[in-house]
Amino acid sequence: MKEILKRYWKILLIIVLVVGGLIFWSKSAAAQKANAAITTAKVTQRNFVKTLSSSGKTQADKSVELKFQTSGKLAWVGVKEGDNVNAYQALAGLDAREVQKNLEKALRDYSNERNDFEEARQITYGIRKTDTVNNLLQDTVARILEKNQWDLDKAVLDVELKSLAIEFATLTTPIAGIVTHIDTPIAGVNITPATSVFAVADPNSLVFEANVDEVDVGSISVGQVATIKLDAFPEATFSGTISHISYVSEQSNGGATVFPVKIAFSDPQQLRIGLNGDITIETERQDNVLTVPTEALREEKNTTYVYKKTGNTYQKVTVTTGAKNEDDVIITSGLNENDLVVTKGFTSIPK
Repeated sequence: MKEILKRYWKILLIIVLVVGGLIFWSKSAAAQKANAAITTAKVTQRNFVKTLSSSGKTQADKSVELKFQTSGKLAWVGVKEGDNVNAYQALAGLDAREVQKNLEKALRDYSNERNDFEEARQITYGIRKTDTVNNLLQDTVARILEKNQWDLDKAVLDVELKSLAIEFATLTTPIAGIVTHIDTPIAGVNITPATSVFAVADPNSLVFEANVDEVDVGSISVGQVATIKLDAFPEATFSGTISHISYVSEQSNGGATVFPVKIAFSDPQQLRIGLNGDITIETERQDNVLTVPTEALREEKNTTYVYKKTGNTYQKVTVTTGAKNEDDVIITSGLNENDLVVTKGFTSIPK
């Protein structure tokens, strides 16, 4: 046996060294693989900004839809879509010949009623109150006069209504702006109030309207600055301020409770109504604070902690946090600048 060992000891030594090397290499490879699966980030001191974003589109805050109040033949149209108009400018008109004749007829009816009323009044007051018959007829005469007065009043109202019909035959805009829509742009056709819409919008009142979720509405206020990105201008950024926050909530298409918010453009030139885009509103800012990525945080039994890496070891450290946004969270205690914390690969951390 000793002779065998003497003869093969070198071979046995080589085998032992090879097996030990394999075991060491295996453990080292496993450790390297585990370390490769772990991602860390550095605790940094920076300016922390919290924002909220929402989608929406441009709208004219001051706009009107104008309709004729009666049906009729469209006699003339003085504007086309895209035209600039002044306040109280006439846009279109109905054929007023029929309503003009109706007014003349109402005026004649009024004249007849007026003459009948005056004649009845003169006859009544011309009767002498000296006999018994006249006293008996007083109630009847009073009723006749009252009826005549009603007929006269009705005739006056008819005249006024016909006069208004002539006035309403011309459609005017109460605001200055751009004609954005005309239902019937060609004269000579019969229209109804439902088919005679003229829309005018003030381009200087252009706003971006978006919906803000109810959990975020408490962090915004009128006057806050917003950044606007429009799909039509992918390389441009527009600025504005919040001009209105709705007092009443609405339901979004997804069923969430939201509040409509309007952002007034600082310079609305060359923009149009109905442009889609997104807004970003800065709701909080803190300068020179320690931050870590939000994905580094772990929670257990109401305690927040991170895994801090020191050399090749990992330590579980309890931290106190402040405000957070989508990417980072403020660390108020537990870590120092340039510390390394684990952000991915938590299952690979050696126990």
